Amino acid sequence: MYTEIIKIIEGGLSGDKEKVFNYASVLASNLKKQNELTMSSRIENLLAQKKPKSFVTVDSLASKPVDTESRMDIVSISYPDNTFSELILPKTVKDEIQEFIESFRRKDDLLRAGIEMNNNLLLYGPPGCGKTTVAEVISSMTKLPLITAQLDGLVSSLLGSTAKNLRKIFDFASTRECILFLDEFDVIAKLRDDKNELGELKRVVNSLIQNIDNLPSTTILVAATNHQDLLDSAIWRRFSKVVNLELPRENEIEELLKLYLGNQDNAILGNEKRTLQICKALEGLSHSDIKTITNNALKRGILSQKNCLSASDELKEIFLFRNHAIDDEKRFVNFLLDNGATQKEISEEQGIPIRKIQVAIKEKN
Repeated sequence: MYTEIIKIIEGGLSGDKEKVFNYASVLASNLKKQNELTMSSRIENLLAQKKPKSFVTVDSLASKPVDTESRMDIVSISYPDNTFSELILPKTVKDEIQEFIESFRRKDDLLRAGIEMNNNLLLYGPPGCGKTTVAEVISSMTKLPLITAQLDGLVSSLLGSTAKNLRKIFDFASTRECILFLDEFDVIAKLRDDKNELGELKRVVNSLIQNIDNLPSTTILVAATNHQDLLDSAIWRRFSKVVNLELPRENEIEELLKLYLGNQDNAILGNEKRTLQICKALEGLSHSDIKTITNNALKRGILSQKNCLSASDELKEIFLFRNHAIDDEKRFVNFLLDNGATQKEISEEQGIPIRKIQVAIKEKN
């Protein structure tokens, strides 16, 4: 009982209405078990009258915080409608994200069981592997607005202003139910023992830690970085869930192709051997890279008035993505051949004479 009273006081002093509400609910339940029915009933009646609203109005998000120096917005607000099926990730990773969402949804149940945890998620891994998409999916599934910190406005040239901007962002997010998304997190969460960093940036990290610790339970914090090795050790301890998003593996590459080509006429997905060859050619590329390549191939097909995307067209875009130009036609031909294209396909679909193709093969051998 005393624990609940302390938590209610903490929530009241910090302005965390949901914390007050949740622990008051737990207190009422415990009093009822102890047959303190009058006090339990009074608390429940108060809670019924003052239950927090579970939605955020547009007006409450109207006045966004700005940088004092530049007058630039330091947050953007969006309402994503992504579905969970858009996350092409290993099942174990998707399960971790689903559990994180479910923990937020059922935080009252966790509190009643005596389990207190923050709603903070740290995502790390190579660029283009779905960190922003994960934040958007969480926003969509929880039906909470996504508030994204704008680093170009957040990081100020004025001494002390970056920490002030950071405080503005957290204060803004703390007054409403929302997802606060901090991308490129390492910019403001670097190691404090880095001798190359200025004292001001170290103060920013201290401010960041304090702001995270004071974030109410109504706000979900999602942070993302491509440079997890740069993060201060104290930062890691602020996150109840840490998820590594890696480059897609073969089965995930195939799922990405189905996602982007499923509604398009193509000669890839219907042929198991061709699908496998394309997946092999896409290995080592990120989710974002694969989307860009496939969209470019589809766009080129439409502009060329082709009715069906061929495997060699997709391979051509892979080659261009990796090399930025076809400055060596023989190397391009051998790339296509190595990835399953036939001489006939290369000639008909890429307009390269059979004679040139055979010369390229001969010189390679």
